[in-house]
Amino acid sequence: MAGAGGLVAVSGIGAVCGLGWGAAPLWEGLRAARAGFAPIRRFDPARHRTRLAAEADDPPPELRRACPGWRRLSVADRFAIFAALEAVSGAGLAARFAEGAEGGGDGEVGVWFGSSTGGMLESELFFSDFLRDPRRARLSALVSQQVNGPGDAVARHLGATGPVATLSSACASGALALGVALEAVRSGEVEIAIAGGSDSLCQLTYAGFNALRSVDEGACRPFRADRAGMSFGEGAAVLVLEPLARVLARGAEPLAVLAGAGSSCDAHHMTAPDPSGQGAAAAVEAALADAGLPPEAVDFVNVHGTGTPLNDAAEWQALRRVFGPRAEGLPLVATKALIGHLLGCSGAIEAVATVLCLHHGELHPVRADGEADPDLPVSLVFGEPLPLPGARAAVSTSLAFGGSNAALVFSRWTGPAA
Repeated sequence: MAGAGGLVAVSGIGAVCGLGWGAAPLWEGLRAARAGFAPIRRFDPARHRTRLAAEADDPPPELRRACPGWRRLSVADRFAIFAALEAVSGAGLAARFAEGAEGGGDGEVGVWFGSSTGGMLESELFFSDFLRDPRRARLSALVSQQVNGPGDAVARHLGATGPVATLSSACASGALALGVALEAVRSGEVEIAIAGGSDSLCQLTYAGFNALRSVDEGACRPFRADRAGMSFGEGAAVLVLEPLARVLARGAEPLAVLAGAGSSCDAHHMTAPDPSGQGAAAAVEAALADAGLPPEAVDFVNVHGTGTPLNDAAEWQALRRVFGPRAEGLPLVATKALIGHLLGCSGAIEAVATVLCLHHGELHPVRADGEADPDLPVSLVFGEPLPLPGARAAVSTSLAFGGSNAALVFSRWTGPAA
């Protein structure tokens, strides 16, 4: 990278997940390979085949005080607002979004979010109350029912007056939202993009995936021989995107550069991925082309890695298509093994994890549970963080139901002279 040029920087990040409220607890838990899974408290799991999930703890008390209309917000809305506030604060933009500021100060501000359930949890609670006693059911519980609830809540709270959009394409939603936000910043449509995703646990998706027998009874084990399915999580993640030149001009330090984004569709099956990995490979290749980087420039991949037999096998084929013989030795990070599958938010929180790995120069590990699958000779990082101080570029993949694939390329910003 010779200079700032037209590059788009990640100037701030925020996160909520089963490891805690904030990007710092997320990174501490990831580095320690500490899984956030425990028996579900969000709802009674007794009627379901499995019982575990990476559930977020109660929110910080100060968030409740700082957020008008707290009681009317869904859990996913609350996750989203916290992550957005942390991200804009980390970007050094808190004053621009303070109460009374118009649209975040100078420059148009847009919000792009991914979600798959929005306020579905609150709708389920409303319906349960209604069946027991219609007088107990509060219509206000349905205010944030729509899938666009979290993104809209963030836009209202921050006073963002630019474009506000929600993308909902299953597990690819968060990554797709980041891709659209990247283009909006590049084109000059906005000066600041608040991009990410948010989803809370709910019985609809939990029961649905259990009915498909795609949920592991324990913690998920991506790419292992005895893998038995995914594990669920919940939370939110937000990345603040700005022109790199703008970030440098105010003396801020970019966390990374969002260098490229790509997407594709398998057009293969309603739930199963294309076993050849062709569609997933096409998304990665498109992201690399968008970033202007060859596959050889990629130092590690944060894989989708759900732990389902079909998805992991298809993703391995995609990695072989893109990286060739080098795929076996390419370090892989599997964030879902520790925080679960955050559905529409997964691509966003894994983007945050990828940025943190680049920024700190080390890759977070996972636990070595079970034997390796001889048919999937991947190089997952196990046990201890893998120092990789020279890492310059990374790919994060999101491979969703219906064959919707998305990939993001992040580069490490090392200064104008790099």
